[in-house]
Amino acid sequence: MITIGLENCLVSPPRRLARAKSGLLVNQASVDRYFRYAHDLFNQAFPGQLAVLFSPQHGLWSEDQDNMVETPHGFHPRLQVPVISLYAESRKPPGDTLAELDCLVIDLQDVGTRVYTYIWTLSYCLEACAEHDVAVIVLDRPNPLGGRYVEGPRLEMAYASFVGRASIPMAHGLTIGEMARYLNAAMGIGAPLEVVPMTGWRREMAYADTGRVWVPPSPNLPRIEGVGLYPGMVLVEGTNLSEGRGTTTPFELLGAPFVDPFALIDAVGRWRLRGVHLRPLAFKPTFQKWEGKTCGGVFLHLTDRHVCRPYRTAVVLLDAIARLWRDQFQWLEP
Repeated sequence: MITIGLENCLVSPPRRLARAKSGLLVNQASVDRYFRYAHDLFNQAFPGQLAVLFSPQHGLWSEDQDNMVETPHGFHPRLQVPVISLYAESRKPPGDTLAELDCLVIDLQDVGTRVYTYIWTLSYCLEACAEHDVAVIVLDRPNPLGGRYVEGPRLEMAYASFVGRASIPMAHGLTIGEMARYLNAAMGIGAPLEVVPMTGWRREMAYADTGRVWVPPSPNLPRIEGVGLYPGMVLVEGTNLSEGRGTTTPFELLGAPFVDPFALIDAVGRWRLRGVHLRPLAFKPTFQKWEGKTCGGVFLHLTDRHVCRPYRTAVVLLDAIARLWRDQFQWLEP
């Protein structure tokens, strides 16, 4: 089993943490190998130093199920510290809070995909800490897709937003610690940054190779199979097709009431998609797009992560659906 940055930090804390009044950016996936929460471990290891918790999209406990729903601020009753949402009226830590801190510690599990918001929350934290001369310590965690898988176009900066603030590919191949260093330099932020590395992680490792159990960093990525398909299947969010929200396997299936599963599979057969098997199915989302409606579609079984190209797979499927049902398929407004 690999050792993550959180565990290395507790064994050998960075000097910046000594007697530092600190904030901690975490959520429910910020756990050690024994499933103990980072904020509890930090509070035990550095008593009296934890002043505030910050949470990313979906909240501290990943309790906000739907997409693009802002999370209110809160309070942690056991730790007796405020919880400031960084997916609320502002995406940036407030200056008056940072002015009271010496250090911001970030321990988030990313999923290796550009449009997943946690790396952009990280970027805003770097900017805010640079403005207020607060040290940033990022506790590294593995990229669940591995460090060698890169796919998809780089972002055109005319379309920059909270799901993309730098020109990186859809699947970027970096750990969150590597991404912190990259953004700090490429975006010219210049925050005082330290990354606590992992031990035992290698670039060819997917998450299954790390020996660690997957803890969902957000409600709609409960399974590592969905994470493996996410760099492509996330494109479905921008259409009137269901990407599986409201089912038990989001991002592992897609469809709509107007889709004929068998016609779709016939249409994409010539592409000989590798590493994934398409199974025809019907499903009924319990919320979000097509709530309560029976949808035809396909389930994507990830059979070989080494050869599967999720972005290409999703583009082939969307192209086929747009051609077969051109009068019903729609791109949604951002």
